[in-house]
Amino acid sequence: MSRAAPPSGSRRQLLSLAGGMGAGLVLSGPAAALPAQTLRFPRDHGSHPDFRTEWWYLTGRLEARAPAREFGFQLTFFRTRVATAQTVQSAFAARQLLAAHAAVTDLASGRLLHDQRLARAGFGVAQADEDDTRIRLRDWSLVRQNGRYRAQVAGPDIDFTLEVSETQPLLLQGQDGLSRKGPEPRQASYYYSLPQLQVTGELQLQGRAHPVQGRAWLDHEWSQELLHPQAVGWDWIGMNLQDGSALTAFQLRDRHGRALWEGGSFRHPAMGAGARPYVFAPGEVEFRAARHWISPLTGARYPVEWRIRTPADIYTVRARLDNQELDSRASTGTVYWEGLAELVDSQGRPVGQGYLEMTGYVSPLRL
Repeated sequence: MSRAAPPSGSRRQLLSLAGGMGAGLVLSGPAAALPAQTLRFPRDHGSHPDFRTEWWYLTGRLEARAPAREFGFQLTFFRTRVATAQTVQSAFAARQLLAAHAAVTDLASGRLLHDQRLARAGFGVAQADEDDTRIRLRDWSLVRQNGRYRAQVAGPDIDFTLEVSETQPLLLQGQDGLSRKGPEPRQASYYYSLPQLQVTGELQLQGRAHPVQGRAWLDHEWSQELLHPQAVGWDWIGMNLQDGSALTAFQLRDRHGRALWEGGSFRHPAMGAGARPYVFAPGEVEFRAARHWISPLTGARYPVEWRIRTPADIYTVRARLDNQELDSRASTGTVYWEGLAELVDSQGRPVGQGYLEMTGYVSPLRL
């Protein structure tokens, strides 16, 4: 594993935003275990500013017809609560930081285009409302209204406006939305997904417009402490199957690549509206790397093909493009692999597509 550090300019920018007018960061004590609770909507679609970490994560596969092209896309908003020294009274000291990543995988050209944003909340620049999903960071936004989402990104290389509609009930991950992420109870999050989302809109790449349609997946997760001290990162898939099923699987890894914790879920349309998914218990999921790709940028060695054993089936997950590494050191200080992948069942049949995310391969992930 290579150990690339964030550029010094990015580190200075983060400290400046977090500290405001010279404020220093302070560390709080260990997080307590999250209690089981009933998630309430639409309120829990919104922000939870008392929690340390939160993200809204929209990914999907898009098709353009004329000419025929295929794309992957992702838009992620991150919110981080910042603890500042009690003596600081400045209005400019950040209490919440918002960051955002956007990327498009263009399979025809074999390119990944991406961009990022970072700002302190407030001052008309960035906001994450608490009563529903309404997140804005400069000229990027994710807004939910009447059961539909609108995702907007503007930039020199990628620009899209997508209308995203629910086709299935939301999926509560873990035990009714409380998802364990490690061997200790405090390593957990509140977590739900919206799979099988229908997408229409327009995608512009380097000035050329493409009307698109496709399927997407939305994750929303918030926590006080997510990672075990020995965890360096995770591997995760969110897959929309052709029959309408939804598959989630993940593992948390230590520095030797061993799994510290595994989990996920499977929901089939035949389970019916309101039915709970089958939640995978520790030991029921296994990730085995089948093929690797080495990044020319960082030297990181990523598994771009996996064999993943779950109670639903033993699947093969293959990256649609090897180079889908995102360098976000100018915003969240991380480098990770995230991209479009296909799902193949144990009989060798392509059964779905979705996103594969791998973190902690360049340096240990710290949230």
